[in-house]
Amino acid sequence: MTRASETTEQGEQTLIDGVRPITLADRLAVLAAQPMRPKRNPTAIQKSCDHGLFDEAGRAQLDLTDLIKD
Repeated sequence: MTRASETTEQGEQTLIDGVRPITLADRLAVLAAQPMRPKRNPTAIQKSCDHGLFDEAGRAQLDLTDLIKD
C-alpha cells in the first residue's frame, strides 16, 4: 500500500490516510484571511477615525451663521 506524501522544508513527509497535502492555494487562503498589518510597524495600534463624519470634536463646533447677529 502506497501512502501519499508531500515535500516540506524538513524533507519528505508521509500523510495519514484521509489527509490531503497542503497546496499553495491553501497557504494563500490562510494569508488572505488574516487582518491587514502595516509593514513598518506590525504591532502598531490603529488610530481612531476622527475626521469627517466620525469627528466627535467637530460636532461641538459652532456654525459661522450662528455668529451673525440678525
